[in-house]
Amino acid sequence: MIINPTIVKKNAQKGMRTVVRAKKTPLRMCTGCGEMKPKKELVRVVKSPEGEVSLDLTGRKPGRGAYVCSNLDCLKAARKARRLEKAFSCQIPAEVYERMEEELLANEK
Repeated sequence: MIINPTIVKKNAQKGMRTVVRAKKTPLRMCTGCGEMKPKKELVRVVKSPEGEVSLDLTGRKPGRGAYVCSNLDCLKAARKARRLEKAFSCQIPAEVYERMEEELLANEK
């Protein structure tokens, strides 16, 4: 996690100092390139409880998730190394990868 420095504010009315700590930024690893990035910069790939694998652009769908960068190269790298299949412990058909590539391309525009 990225930890921002502590900010000290002085309360002018009471002459006291208040310590305000910045929020921690959650980090996730891209399954394509392996880089740790802030969660908001990545796209979630989710395997639903029914076994369907799809992109989760909102990050709210229920199920097991894995993260990939929003560029097509990382998704292709994850596909080539079968990292999503390892993360979800299941076979992912080529049609699903093609649909995810189309969704990523549509999301970039």
